[in-house]
Amino acid sequence: MIGAGALGNEVCKNLLLSGYQKISIVDMDKIVKSNLNRCIFFADEDAEKSRYKAKVIAEKLVKIEPKVRVKYYTRKIEEMGENFISSYSMVLGCVDNVAARLHVNANCYANEIPYIDGATHGQIGKVQVIMPPHTSCLECGMNSTHAKILQKRFSCTGKDILYFEPKIAADINTTSIIAAIQVQEALKITHGRQNYIKNIFYYDGSRNFFSVFELPINPKCPNHIS
Repeated sequence: MIGAGALGNEVCKNLLLSGYQKISIVDMDKIVKSNLNRCIFFADEDAEKSRYKAKVIAEKLVKIEPKVRVKYYTRKIEEMGENFISSYSMVLGCVDNVAARLHVNANCYANEIPYIDGATHGQIGKVQVIMPPHTSCLECGMNSTHAKILQKRFSCTGKDILYFEPKIAADINTTSIIAAIQVQEALKITHGRQNYIKNIFYYDGSRNFFSVFELPINPKCPNHIS
């Protein structure tokens, strides 16, 4: 799992309670006070000591289930080495920037590793399941607007980041829904089911709306050019 913020907390909880016994967590961020109202594994003392998010989640998972094998890495995913992603059987993304998403997407597609990407923004969320070589990938849906924000990170607090829009607090209910869908899709893939989401699951809590939108393979996408 890449990203250990609000969405990552919920995804890790669901992975553990769903029976996954080998989990690795990648996140270079440290805990701050503003994380506490939406992150189940973080406590006041973690923020006061500025502890790493990935390390704290790993410790808490082991307390819940001593048999679970958890590894954590307090670095950017781009810094983890060429063969890091390819050593895993599945990747779940809970990151806050386009650059990291595209890095994971490209590595997963090249190595035919299932990648389940989740994202939230206030009461809006999405899940995209990438199953190489059968489905479209994240880059298939990229456009010039995405290119302009490639290196920017989004935050509801505006602290310790490169960029932030007007503050929109992470909605814990939206986070829970998107994390649940991510892990539900992971379970389908783990058990060899073919009824996983093959496009984009989109959720808008403010409009009481959700749907699956089609994203066809873009033949000009770098990951699909043969």
